Amino acid sequence: MQGYNVLMVYSKDMNQLLMCKRLKDPYKGLSNLVGGKIESGESGIDAAYRELHEETNISREQITLHHLMDFKYYFQDCYVEVYAGRLKGDVEISGDENELYWSDLNRDFFDMTLFAGEGNIGHMIEQVKMSKNRFLED
Repeated sequence: MQGYNVLMVYSKDMNQLLMCKRLKDPYKGLSNLVGGKIESGESGIDAAYRELHEETNISREQITLHHLMDFKYYFQDCYVEVYAGRLKGDVEISGDENELYWSDLNRDFFDMTLFAGEGNIGHMIEQVKMSKNRFLED
């Protein structure tokens, strides 16, 4: 079963979430979270930090990622590990795979005409809200 990850990167004040505009399928043209493939023999957390750096130029020293949840898709023979974290300070983001931007959290992340993931992004954001104090400790 192939593993993937999605990374929820919050601003230091927890008021914005790093998103990307997908430039290719799946979800071309929709907003999504950054993330990628877990390589064979690679731990989930190491893959999360590697993908984060590759796609955003954010280093392990600038954020502490927490393993929030997993999604398992038996018919597609894959699983997705969800990691979330709050930046320790201001960072300059850059990436060449997709267009990166900061999104305010007052949007309807369940809107499948705007956001990838069949509503999962909205669900994940609600889960982080329920555990917000844990992220503020970092």
